[in-house]
Amino acid sequence: MSQEKLGDLLGLTFQQVQKYEKGVNRIGAGRLYEISRILGVPIDFFYEGVSPDGGMAESGVAPVMEFVSSGEGLQLSLAFMKIKDPKVRKRVLELVKSLANEVAEES
Repeated sequence: MSQEKLGDLLGLTFQQVQKYEKGVNRIGAGRLYEISRILGVPIDFFYEGVSPDGGMAESGVAPVMEFVSSGEGLQLSLAFMKIKDPKVRKRVLELVKSLANEVAEES
């Protein structure tokens, strides 16, 4: 579902949805409930990997959060989001996967 469509269903602009997605704005409990209803997922879908005490379950930090928290991960994420052409995005993804497989094979 596009950010624009989700925004329409929530009565928001797609820019407001982007701010939620990027973590610029916090999502209140009521809004999170509405998003889960619209997307057809249980509310705990958004808390996957979080233990009852609010920390990360067993593994410490979710791999995505660890990635985005690194300087390179954040830069790569921001640059990738600027690529609008789906074909180019797919090729970048294939390049990154290829490089990761090369490193894994060398280990």
